[in-house]
Amino acid sequence: MTEINVAGCQHDDDCQEAGVTDMSFLDYLISVDARTALMGRMMQKLGVDRQLKTVPDHEAVTSRAVDRCRSCGHQDECAIWLDENEQPNDPPDYCRNRDLIARLQHAAGLR
Repeated sequence: MTEINVAGCQHDDDCQEAGVTDMSFLDYLISVDARTALMGRMMQKLGVDRQLKTVPDHEAVTSRAVDRCRSCGHQDECAIWLDENEQPNDPPDYCRNRDLIARLQHAAGLR
């Protein structure tokens, strides 16, 4: 099975210090899909999923948001947070899309 280094570390020591491990390509694809789903759930739960589709160049904005979510190391915590919070006002502090969500909430009149 092909192993990939998803963090792009140049040396194994750099990756180990960053807490990055090698994974199979299939594992990588599954983790990417799961993180993308978490972002969708977060945007929907905070009421900004529709607002995201109305911003100028929404495809690029969405792509960057997905990239931020994919590079987050809190996916387990995020999934639990999403399950436990029925109607939150704000995302968790560690959310890498926190600023984007706040801007979308403001634009939608939710703030």
